[in-house]
Amino acid sequence: MIRNHPQISRRTALRTVAGAALVSVAGCLNDNSGSGTPGDGTTSPDGNGPLTRVAVEGTTLVVELSEEADVDQVNLIQPNGELFGERDVAAGAQRVSFEIGTAYAPGEYRVLALKGEETVAETSLAIQPELVIRDVGLYRNNPDKPWDEVYGESQTDSKKNGEAFVTVENTGSGPGAVVELRFTGDVPNPVDDPRGSGIYEKERVVVGAGETVDIFSDSFPFGSEIGEDGMGCSTDGNSGQFTVVLETRTTGQQVTKSYDVEYTGSDEMQNCEVTISEA
Repeated sequence: MIRNHPQISRRTALRTVAGAALVSVAGCLNDNSGSGTPGDGTTSPDGNGPLTRVAVEGTTLVVELSEEADVDQVNLIQPNGELFGERDVAAGAQRVSFEIGTAYAPGEYRVLALKGEETVAETSLAIQPELVIRDVGLYRNNPDKPWDEVYGESQTDSKKNGEAFVTVENTGSGPGAVVELRFTGDVPNPVDDPRGSGIYEKERVVVGAGETVDIFSDSFPFGSEIGEDGMGCSTDGNSGQFTVVLETRTTGQQVTKSYDVEYTGSDEMQNCEVTISEA
């Protein structure tokens, strides 16, 4: 049975207070005699108690129990001390889970194993995303990316030539989500307020802890030059700098990275040679 509550009940509060008495010995549940948080979204207790593993898998927090565990409930406590959720442990069960999604509050979460009214074991885990832009590129320079799968096949390739991919890595310990992609500065079509999310056919892209994903644009940043703000191609060459901007959900922070760019070889973007390098 699954129960989620925004507030801690009186019964749970008593259990949490009782669990606080175990904080001083909680380190014995962890390999490093501390919070048990190695920074990759996993804590590995020493196996002598009922909690054998606590980890973030995708957007789910997983708690694994030993075969001998005499536990009937597991509680997850948020960084602010409020109850995130509680799970009943069926007889013989060795695993329970909590779906944390990408709208959770980053910080240190506590996992309490309960037997009746007593907290018999406790450990903690820091859950915090850290999104980093690793690369950006165009179809003409990176034809091995799955452009046809994303945008569909075309005789002219005009759509693929005008869009871009951005490679994002999550080096943190919790899942994160990109909800908007923008290109500003010296691109042919800079858009400060893209239609929708600026991500092709997606409102958001979830990046799990330790994962690396490619996000494909939908604002035509490297298409035909539009207006006076855009920088286009020329036979003599144009050079400048643009910035990739990601809006994120979990932390609400912007992730940005700037790149130097050079456009040469043509007066039309369709036949332009575009060279991108880190600024």
